Amino acid sequence: MRKTFYLLFIILLCSHDLYIKLDAYFLQPNQEATLSLYNGTFEKSENTIAPDRMLDASVVANGKRMAIDSNQWKNQDSTITQLPFNTGEAGTYVVGVSTKARNIELTAEKFNSYLEHDGVLDMLEKRKKDSLLDTDAVESYEKHVKAIYQVGETRTADWSTVLGYPIEFIPQVNPYEKYSGETLEVQLLLDGKTLPNQLVFADFLKGAHAHTHNGDGDEHEVDGEKHSHGHTHSDDENSHSHESEKDETHTHTNGQQLRTDEQGMFTVNLPEDGIYFLRTIHMTSVTDSDELTHRSKWATLTFEVSHKHGSDTHTHDDDHKDIPTWVFVLGSLLVIGLLFLIFRKGK
Repeated sequence: MRKTFYLLFIILLCSHDLYIKLDAYFLQPNQEATLSLYNGTFEKSENTIAPDRMLDASVVANGKRMAIDSNQWKNQDSTITQLPFNTGEAGTYVVGVSTKARNIELTAEKFNSYLEHDGVLDMLEKRKKDSLLDTDAVESYEKHVKAIYQVGETRTADWSTVLGYPIEFIPQVNPYEKYSGETLEVQLLLDGKTLPNQLVFADFLKGAHAHTHNGDGDEHEVDGEKHSHGHTHSDDENSHSHESEKDETHTHTNGQQLRTDEQGMFTVNLPEDGIYFLRTIHMTSVTDSDELTHRSKWATLTFEVSHKHGSDTHTHDDDHKDIPTWVFVLGSLLVIGLLFLIFRKGK
């Protein structure tokens, strides 16, 4: 029992992903909304992030990139950093946050567990190959996160803006011109250049009324999740370690496990309605420092997918929904009249 608890403790001290989340990614013009930074998993935030740790926080709208005033950030319950805002004009928006690098020291056992738990599998294999599994680590890590959301019906090209972060996901088409049952091609950049052979994880949370289009089995459902998807997360300003997690079997590697090609491209399946989140950690060994052993750059991207409305794509179990009411009324009267005649004839 003690050994099990110790291993769980190591897993919980692994890392925090950083995500930008909204209560809904489909918004109306001039609507009051809240953007949240979640640190931990996509479903639970453990720590806030201090505004002075942000190298960049900006939003791109209608062709203009605007810096977010650091004084606008608020902390909620010491776990979530939030930004109240007004959506403004219609369009497809992108918002990003880039953080300064921080260092963390980890024992060999904790570092190996973190690599496995967070899907940094290439580095874990390298440590095995180089017989370094017993070597402690000092890692420099930085996080660069984005979200794309849709205001009103007008689609704009802001979704394609390259923010210039050290590592960054770039969709190849507007995610809000994609629908459940389709796929989305995404490119991954590292220091402005395409990043080949990089492991990427893609997952989503679906609503209670989500429409399923295939049975790939890559998705998971969170009990009680509403179609508005009101969840958020934030980034730990002191470390990237979990402090609590109720689900002992949870890892950061659920969903689709993908690899970029030579051009840094990969394709994400969009099997259902829901909020999709992509994540990756690019880690390298450091040989030119007396202090560091590893350097990592983290990236996430969040957006929402809905179903296409139309007679050929939006179906329900109620097969009568397209039959006019007057047809039912007339049919009912004819049946009643027929039964009446049969009854009188029988008498």
